[in-house]
Amino acid sequence: MEEHSEKYLLPFEKGVGQATIAAGSHIDLAAVFGREAPIVVEVGPGSGEQLVHAATLHPEWDFLAFEAWAPGVARCVNAVSRAELDNVKIAELDAAQALPIIFGAHLGSESSATHAAEQVTAHVAEQALAHAIERDGAHDVVQNAGQRQYASQVWTFFPDPWRKKKHRKRRIVSPSFAHTVAAILQPDGVWRMATDWDNYAWQMRDVIAESPWFRNPYAGQNIDFTDEGIYQGGFAPRFEERVMTRFEERGLEAQRKVHDVVAVRNNLGIDDAEVPEDPWVSAVARGETVLADRGGERPASSRRGLAQLG
Repeated sequence: MEEHSEKYLLPFEKGVGQATIAAGSHIDLAAVFGREAPIVVEVGPGSGEQLVHAATLHPEWDFLAFEAWAPGVARCVNAVSRAELDNVKIAELDAAQALPIIFGAHLGSESSATHAAEQVTAHVAEQALAHAIERDGAHDVVQNAGQRQYASQVWTFFPDPWRKKKHRKRRIVSPSFAHTVAAILQPDGVWRMATDWDNYAWQMRDVIAESPWFRNPYAGQNIDFTDEGIYQGGFAPRFEERVMTRFEERGLEAQRKVHDVVAVRNNLGIDDAEVPEDPWVSAVARGETVLADRGGERPASSRRGLAQLG
């Protein structure tokens, strides 16, 4: 992988403690890619099958993939290098931490961006960036923090389902992460998701229905009659440009149904509404049955959900 790292790995300054990127960093993506083009962000690209397929299909787009797992990063770099792609960069970063920093989105303390700002003062960040520039010659890439950039699409295909009930709070698709995605998407930008775990699909759909920054163009459509979420339907047809990956193949072999969820960014300002509570986690906190944990029960865990159902 090392021989291709300079071409495909996104340069960044590492953060302090649990922060994977320094809070004062900002990456000029136009400089990184060498052009102005629509940017597609993929969160969790796996082995890079979808990344390579899409980047080959759309040379007019630039692709930025976030993968925090080092072996996954290596596999992606090898895959895109074999395809000799020029429109792909891979970031060995935690997406929830890094997205608002790289795209210059300043989010409130309620968002997942809180963790991205880990205890780094402006003075320390400036010193770190200066060191990186001196060391790597990255003056054409690392710019002053605060410059806004936007993605045209965000893809979250087959994220870790965290199947145990006690671990569901670790699922990346959540109200706070939806807030982060909304902050980096351009108006009418699209967030595409897919999973082969039913209760994660219902949760994805419920998160989008609850988010004030998104609309679901398939709301009420393609109803799953086993659905135990707050809402019903809201699932999209299979994304035609999503290649069959090993993750999807495993799900189908296990006879699990694959659901697609699509969210479209509306024009609401990112600071013009509060991040809603997570309907699944808040139900647990009140001692109620969590959505989809027991057939036929649907806890009253969402004020907005109840209003729309009534």
